[in-house]
Amino acid sequence: MKRLFWLSVGAGAGVYATHRVKRRVERFARSWSPEGVAARAVSTGQSAGERLRHFAADVRTEMRAREEELREAVRMDQAPPETPGQRPRRVLRARYTIIDDEKDGH
Repeated sequence: MKRLFWLSVGAGAGVYATHRVKRRVERFARSWSPEGVAARAVSTGQSAGERLRHFAADVRTEMRAREEELREAVRMDQAPPETPGQRPRRVLRARYTIIDDEKDGH
């Protein structure tokens, strides 16, 4: 009787393990089928695009804030105060200088 009990417990465990392994193999095969790979690529691409849009929005927001800080620091958009009897002065705009690193030897 004891042997019959352990034989049935072993058979039940074998059936259960076989069922679990079969489900796992089917899931693995579905995920690596052409449809599964395509679906994963699409979802990854969509999430990457969404993250890129959020990043670009954050960059634009911080860029505007930093530009306002810089403008305030150099008061580039404001004309100098005029005093009576003084010649009007011309306001020069700041310009950027582009440095070619190849010419500098770097």
